[in-house]
Amino acid sequence: MDFIEGEVVCFNKPLDWTSFDLVNKFRNRLSQKLHVKKLKVGHAGTLDPKATGVMILCTGSATKRIDIFQGQTKEYVATLMLGATTPSFDLEKEIDATYPTSHITYETVENVLKTFVGRIEQIPPAFSACKIDGKRAYKLAREGRETALKAKVLVIDEIELLEYRLPVIKIRVVCSKGTYIRALARDIGESLASGAHLIALERTRVGDVTLDKCLTVGEFDSFLV
Repeated sequence: MDFIEGEVVCFNKPLDWTSFDLVNKFRNRLSQKLHVKKLKVGHAGTLDPKATGVMILCTGSATKRIDIFQGQTKEYVATLMLGATTPSFDLEKEIDATYPTSHITYETVENVLKTFVGRIEQIPPAFSACKIDGKRAYKLAREGRETALKAKVLVIDEIELLEYRLPVIKIRVVCSKGTYIRALARDIGESLASGAHLIALERTRVGDVTLDKCLTVGEFDSFLV
């Protein structure tokens, strides 16, 4: 494989790694192996630190394909905790409010999920990589500054209820580029009048790339032999 000219490599991003962590560690290991000081490496779609799953890395001239990968349909499996919210909509921040869940039934959840299928508007999370006046929203949020993000139009192709163990539910989501599953969890919680936040998130597919086609970080060395 010619990584300097350009290659595409798919990894299963570990929990608590940022997307940059994966890119940086792969670039450093690859540079050492190839004995080069500079190597162009980029990723096609950010994953939050608390998320795992498919990440596509491109090297060299293959970085020109990043936009193509980013535009492809994505699939996620998300686990939501109903009855509680956090400022980040996931486990990055502590619970800031709790709500009753006794009114929720399996049928209620299924009916609410159906309302999110199709073309919808979604306000991105304050803790996101969206830019406000040139600054990342998550940096402003972590500084305690209020952010006003505009709603974006996106498409949810499918939502399937995989597990129902109140107050925890697990769903499968097939969606377009730009979908924030944390924001979807927030909106589902609001629709259920219970609040919600993500307690686990895995990206299981990007286009035709599925988890079974991805390397683990432990396979860096064997892959580069």
